[in-house]
Amino acid sequence: MAASADTITDDGNHTVELTVLDNEESAANGGSAAASSEEITPLLTQIERPKINIFSVSRSRRKPRELVIKAPETEISPVSQFMLWAWSGSRYSGLLCMALSSVIYFVMEVLSENFTAQSIPLFETSFVRCTVTLILSYIWLRRIGLPIFGATHPRKLLLLRSLVGYLSLLSFIYCIQRIPFSLAILLSFTTPIMASIMARIFLHEKLKITEIGGLACSFSGMLFIFQQMLTTQGTEKTEEASNSSFGGSNHIYAALIGFFSSITGGISYCLIKAAAKATDQPVVTVLSFAILASPAAGICTFAFEEFVLPSLNSLSLMLALGILSFLAEVFLAHGLQLEKINKAANVMFMEAALSQLWGIGTSSIAPSLGRLVGCILILISVSFTMFFGPEKENE
Repeated sequence: MAASADTITDDGNHTVELTVLDNEESAANGGSAAASSEEITPLLTQIERPKINIFSVSRSRRKPRELVIKAPETEISPVSQFMLWAWSGSRYSGLLCMALSSVIYFVMEVLSENFTAQSIPLFETSFVRCTVTLILSYIWLRRIGLPIFGATHPRKLLLLRSLVGYLSLLSFIYCIQRIPFSLAILLSFTTPIMASIMARIFLHEKLKITEIGGLACSFSGMLFIFQQMLTTQGTEKTEEASNSSFGGSNHIYAALIGFFSSITGGISYCLIKAAAKATDQPVVTVLSFAILASPAAGICTFAFEEFVLPSLNSLSLMLALGILSFLAEVFLAHGLQLEKINKAANVMFMEAALSQLWGIGTSSIAPSLGRLVGCILILISVSFTMFFGPEKENE
């Protein structure tokens, strides 16, 4: 047992004296030890229950502020949100992808008309676009960790899609070089109609009266748009053909090849849809086409045309158009994967309406009643398909 005594020295300082008592001595002094223990006990209880004052440290049970605050979520731009929603977030995704593809093709047309500073042969342009598409498709599939050629069973579909697609492209290039441009464009826009017919034959898709009416309305709009251009250019071609004994027959052959391009293009759409569903990845169909089209276009560039070394501006434009072409083809393949072909194909006419309205707005095309009526018919048909066309469940 211990006790302490406090004394004051002469200089005013406190001196603490500690006295230690043995058990025997404490037993002899029983009464005084009991009294001492009663005096010491409160001191022990104060140690067990210390008072809180301003110098006591408060420890919060919560984690530090920097640990409590959650990591801020990554901000997504409205454009990215719309693209994600259009890709797979809505039952309208198939038609929205087709609309985005048409808009991108329209942007490509505007860029080609306004920024072309050098005349580049068509096969050379096709070669650059297909090469850019090939590289981007390969990078896309590698980034998401998918095999380059997809599963084994749809490879025949991918091979057929590549062959038929390039045959359609080759026929269109031949056609556009030998007949009036407006007639070639009009023939190319028969591809959606051919695609709907081929989908009925090969994929057994049902054609409703409303869907047939939508395609007919859109193609009627095309006829209104190109009526005056066909009349003017047709007269010029007739005068040129009269000076040549074989001019008329060559004109007919080129038009037939253009119509053949539309038929093969329609079959290609059916193969794109079947292959995209089989592989569950539309980029695989784009890659398979580019693998064949890129070297084939390169061979045709040196075999049938004179190679032109592009300038820096022309090369930059060709690369930009190649990137846009890749995006347009991916959206096209995904739209065909999600939606019925006859509905998806009708949305493709939107490109022609946008092109005409842009030309009228920029005064590069003279406005006329026929063009306005044609654009209105196309926009009404496409709007009806967009808002009332999607099924409750994508097929």
